Amino acid sequence: MARIDNTVIVKTPPFKIQGIKTKLVPCIHQLVEQETFDCWIEPFMGSGVVAFNIKPKKAILADSNPYIIDFYNSLKNGSIDELMVCNFLEQEGEQLKEQDDAYYYTVRERFNREHNPLDFLFLNRSCFNGMVRFNRNGDFNVPYGHKPERFSKSYITKICNQVKYVKNIIMDNDFTFLCQDFTETINSATSNSIVYCDPPYIGRHVDYFDSWDGNNEVTLHDVLNDASTKFILSTWKQTKFRENEYIPKLWNNYNIKTTEHFYFVGAKESNRNSVIEALIYNF
Repeated sequence: MARIDNTVIVKTPPFKIQGIKTKLVPCIHQLVEQETFDCWIEPFMGSGVVAFNIKPKKAILADSNPYIIDFYNSLKNGSIDELMVCNFLEQEGEQLKEQDDAYYYTVRERFNREHNPLDFLFLNRSCFNGMVRFNRNGDFNVPYGHKPERFSKSYITKICNQVKYVKNIIMDNDFTFLCQDFTETINSATSNSIVYCDPPYIGRHVDYFDSWDGNNEVTLHDVLNDASTKFILSTWKQTKFRENEYIPKLWNNYNIKTTEHFYFVGAKESNRNSVIEALIYNF
């Protein structure tokens, strides 16, 4: 849990994902708190941190990564809960403590074969820098984070509390989780929806589950521009090295709100700098 600006307390979900929008939640909350809408829609849900803090009565959360969708659907249908997560992480954590990197790679191989959502959570919490990355064959390929004693009792308790928090929101509201293309998700929106888009930041983090390039950015712009719905888009505006060329090319006709954050993301030093982020919206 992190306190941002004395007014909004942001609760983090069980997954760590590069580019997680914890720091943007207060800004997004300010944009939508006076808006009325029937459904909150995210074509790029990632960790789900925004929706799980906005807590709409109805939400459609989609992503191209089938494994995070599978995990949240497993929470929704009751096949996973916080007690099961606790027992699993305690057991697997002991194996990691004893076998170190050998066991991490055993679990990674097992996940790539069986796609167990609990294995996915274990890998996410023990891999290098909390990254989510897949190779061309769709296999999770992030290396080990080299912390054999990662799963302490306090750390497991923290994760289980996050799982419980998310589960309660899902159970108390009408949340749908879908693995599908972002265009299909946006096209399902109505005029009474708000669509929040958090695509991979073009030119920065493009190895989340599939690649993101200029063609994708243009397609996203065109689909949002043609949709009869309110939308918010998060992207990066500039760093101390360069500016996002796609903002003047595509997004300057909309409202833009900026904020500066520092992210410790990725293996490259170039991805660990202060970033001016932009929230682009049409209302």
